[in-house]
Amino acid sequence: MQQISALTDKMVKYIESKRNWVKDHYTPEAINEYNTISGKLTLLDTILQSNWIEKDETYKLQSLGITLGDILVQEMSFVWIEVDDEFGKSPALQLPDTTLILYPLTMISKRIEAGEDVDIYELYNGLKEKINEVKFEAG
Repeated sequence: MQQISALTDKMVKYIESKRNWVKDHYTPEAINEYNTISGKLTLLDTILQSNWIEKDETYKLQSLGITLGDILVQEMSFVWIEVDDEFGKSPALQLPDTTLILYPLTMISKRIEAGEDVDIYELYNGLKEKINEVKFEAG
């Protein structure tokens, strides 16, 4: 059975370490770019298009997923939660006052590990479109 809760301190540290792996690609002078949606998307696109990560580097690929999650939090008001289910504990996103839960941690890694090319803009825009459809249908 699935249990949903606020992030534990341990999960906050886990997410933060993955976030920092991505964020640290910026120079100290440019680190504030991570605070913008376009800065995050550009960085993810650069990392993916430059093939800086091998498909077996799960930690790094999942770090990209955390950044994708940060974008959804920033743009669409999702909140980070912790889900405990038959697969273990995972960070996830929930749209407040709904049952809509997303798992951005593996959204990029699963595709790369399956040998797919990932266009971050296409993935992001597709997600936004689907989320808006669900919100419209629920509203």
